[in-house]
Amino acid sequence: MSKSTIVRGAFLLTAASFLSKFLGMIYVIPFNAMVGEEGIALYTYAYLPYSILITIATVGIPLAVSKFVSKYNSLGDYYTGMRMFKTGISMMALTGIIAFLALFFSAEVIAKQIIATDDLHNSVEDVKMVIRMVSFALIITPSMSIFRGFFQGNQSMGPTAVSQVIEQIARIIFLLVAAFVIIYVFNGSTKTAVGFATFAAFIGAVASLIVLFMYWKKRKPYIDKHIAQQKTVHDIPKKELMSELFRYAGPFVIVSIAIPVFQLVDTFSFNRAMTAIGLGVETEALFAAIYSLGHKLVIIPVTIATGLSLAVMPVLTSSFTQGNRSQLINQINQALQIILVLVIPASFGLSMLSNEAYGTLYGGVKNDFLLDAGPLLGWYAPVGILFALLSVTAAILQGINQQNHAVLNLCAGIIFKVLFNIQFIHMFEAKGSIFATAIGLGIAVVLNLLRIKVTIDYPFKQLIKRTLLVLIFVGLMGIVIFIIKLIVGSIFSYEESRLGLSFMLALGVMVGGYVYLWFAYKSTLLERIFGERVRKLGKIFR
Repeated sequence: MSKSTIVRGAFLLTAASFLSKFLGMIYVIPFNAMVGEEGIALYTYAYLPYSILITIATVGIPLAVSKFVSKYNSLGDYYTGMRMFKTGISMMALTGIIAFLALFFSAEVIAKQIIATDDLHNSVEDVKMVIRMVSFALIITPSMSIFRGFFQGNQSMGPTAVSQVIEQIARIIFLLVAAFVIIYVFNGSTKTAVGFATFAAFIGAVASLIVLFMYWKKRKPYIDKHIAQQKTVHDIPKKELMSELFRYAGPFVIVSIAIPVFQLVDTFSFNRAMTAIGLGVETEALFAAIYSLGHKLVIIPVTIATGLSLAVMPVLTSSFTQGNRSQLINQINQALQIILVLVIPASFGLSMLSNEAYGTLYGGVKNDFLLDAGPLLGWYAPVGILFALLSVTAAILQGINQQNHAVLNLCAGIIFKVLFNIQFIHMFEAKGSIFATAIGLGIAVVLNLLRIKVTIDYPFKQLIKRTLLVLIFVGLMGIVIFIIKLIVGSIFSYEESRLGLSFMLALGVMVGGYVYLWFAYKSTLLERIFGERVRKLGKIFR
């Protein structure tokens, strides 16, 4: 597959993922105004166990199907991929029901682990209720995701992209309307509103499944045509077919739940550790500030990696299966360098403008106990680089048949987080949990890169050189942002109002982003990574 094709597929999934995450960030502004920080914390308590269960419910099947279909399509056998798709649909329907029942009936046990004391704003009953409300989405989501995996395996990213956006729009509309009606029309409690907000995941899943089914009806005749024309069929017994699928699927489970697992460790330990050091009064608000409100900002640059990993994994599988090492090295280079050139400046830019970003979107930077919210976002933003690298390096390992090592490396990072999270919180308060996450992710990323090196003798020289170049440009961007903040701050106290923070955020993003892109363009860095089409940007930088 050509460089431009990889970029096109990655761009489509990244754009959809970015739009979904952007909508997911925007809706929190009115939702936060309606339910408050404690309501946001309650919402997060439900979504983290759900995120993990939804991945376990699919048993990694969708991504495994993507890899499986890509492999056999590259061998000219479309029929075997279709057999796998039909088998996967049946399995997902069953595992979805099982996962729903498991989460619904274990809600109270999970709630008791999260709510360690009666001094918190939310109770065990509140957490149990919202977990049960969100569990209904598990009935549909696994079957929905198998469609996405099949389309991606055929290197058709459009259905996944469109369904992601439709799912988010339907979910957000239901969530906001339900919360508004419950609180302002029926004078209901914020906890009831949060419960219906979590149920919105079911509504979004239904909307997405409808879109995917429409794509399926439209594309099926073309797939049938490929099957009719194929000359090679691998007559694989069903038992061996399932065995190969599960060999792919198992590692995908662990890797896919990486971010939720790191957050789940904090869900079970953050409140306990903060209460132990005398900060129980503000612990739920700070938890929401980091792992819900702040995380929605941090994760936006990571969407680049999410889209890229979905697009690049089937491509790498095809190159690896065909034994084309030079093409494989080029594809890995491009995947990692896209992360470097886009995610690093975005994450550090967010860190430099953390007070402005948090204050603009959520308010409260200068109010009450949320004085630490902006600085906490500043510490958390660079962790997005590690989230992105973990996603892409794991996808690379899966593409070159080293998925077991991706699992072991991730487990090493999670074990560090589990063992040292409470100690770090005791030493550094709320930001200690961020430090523990960063170190745990760093361990997993470094081990992944070493495994890639060992497996295919991957040369790091070009990657290191371009990383240093990106860091130099980011440093120059940071200097410009710092000077702008000094100049604007000397003219008026922009931090005293939300409007002032918004002005400084917009100015910092526009000028800082332009400075970074100017250097990246003039140095030909953008052209070397994205191809000659980047030359069209020349008019902007004259």
